[in-house]
Amino acid sequence: MDVSCHSFVRMAKLAAPLMKKGGTLFAMSYYGASRVVPNYNVMGPVKAALEAACRNLAFELGPSGIQVHAISAGPLKTRAASGLKDFELLLNEAAQKAPLGELVDVMDVGFSCAYLATPFARRITGGTVYVDGGTNIVA
Repeated sequence: MDVSCHSFVRMAKLAAPLMKKGGTLFAMSYYGASRVVPNYNVMGPVKAALEAACRNLAFELGPSGIQVHAISAGPLKTRAASGLKDFELLLNEAAQKAPLGELVDVMDVGFSCAYLATPFARRITGGTVYVDGGTNIVA
């Protein structure tokens, strides 16, 4: 909880005074924040807390022109993910389930964050943005 949620809140509070002309903050979440994902264990409630913290920070920092987004990416091959039991099964299931028919990669997440940091997204804040090929909409 300290590393995956509270540290983001502390960082946001320290960064806000430096963002005199506004800006955008991003936190990485995951589908397990709102649904049970086998073997994700305690990280589900931790990511749910992170998403709630993003909503509260968006409310608190909005008057300063600072947007806050939780990005819920589909499963990505990262060092952290490699520690999850049966991660390959999770990847395969996500690819089969995704309406767009394929897994996302770090570039997809980067493109979404880049968009959210531009004036094109100037009125978007406080939500969870799913970058998962639509996997989150399928039961």
